[in-house]
Amino acid sequence: MEFGNFSQVTEVFLLGFHSVQSLKILFFFLVLTIYCVTICGNLSIILLVSFSRDLQCPMYFFLAQLSFSDILLTSNITPNMLHVILHEGSNMTLAGCLTQFYFFTASEALECLLLTVMSYDRYQAICNPLHYTTLIDQTFCINTVLSFWFFILAIILMLSLTISRLQFCGPHVIDHFFCDFAPLLGLSCSDTFVVELESKLLAIPLVIAPFVIITVSYVYIISNILKISSVTTGRQKTFSTCSSHLVAVSLYYGSLISIYLFPNQELVKKIISVFYTAITPLLNPIIYSLRNRDIKQALLKILNKSCFPLQIAKHNCNCMSENPCLF
Repeated sequence: MEFGNFSQVTEVFLLGFHSVQSLKILFFFLVLTIYCVTICGNLSIILLVSFSRDLQCPMYFFLAQLSFSDILLTSNITPNMLHVILHEGSNMTLAGCLTQFYFFTASEALECLLLTVMSYDRYQAICNPLHYTTLIDQTFCINTVLSFWFFILAIILMLSLTISRLQFCGPHVIDHFFCDFAPLLGLSCSDTFVVELESKLLAIPLVIAPFVIITVSYVYIISNILKISSVTTGRQKTFSTCSSHLVAVSLYYGSLISIYLFPNQELVKKIISVFYTAITPLLNPIIYSLRNRDIKQALLKILNKSCFPLQIAKHNCNCMSENPCLF
């Protein structure tokens, strides 16, 4: 089918990192190493939370879901990125490109909502400790995650179907290493006003509203911490329960905001995209494991039980010092 001087696009070519091809072998093994460590790290978090009774509390339940989201994100992007690096570009069908965009957007949106409910969990634990176990129980956690999945898969499907109805008539080259929103629209010869408007409307419940909720939650959390009379131990112990989450939120939203600060600089956008598709999923389990005493002790307990038949005293995890950890 012809559209003016262009033919309908059925296959796209991802240019990838054409400016660093002299170092492609080194870059390939670096990304491959990051991917393997990311999968192992996030899978370890999921297994620890699943099999350790000491980690059966809402904070770690949501952390396991966050790790699953990171695995979904990096597995959707990185394998094809490795192919793009090694072969100096990669062909992909338009249907495959739209599918990659769907799962990329869904996993990013899921991570945003999970970080939001984790901030709400910390808010209730610190600011409303007496009612924490009543409000944040197993039913709440499961229903929340299922609602997130249903909402995201449905709403992102609507956006993807709208994009698929566009006429794609060239050029067929995408100057990126995966099928993101803006590069996809660049292939279209149709009017993209409706799609762009729809994406901006979807950003309200998926990005903007969660950011506002997280910000408000931490305003209350910090103000509550400052009221604690014990300056040295009390404040530090209370803030340590949410410091890892705050770092993860900063990395996530920092990379998202940075994308919009450099709209016309493709190389900078690619570097930032590598950060939130490959580096952030790597850093999340490291942040939570290195700064979390409960995860480290649960890991040591499992290793000791596996390697040495020692009787280890039961450790009660402290999602908050005043709150029980078990559902």
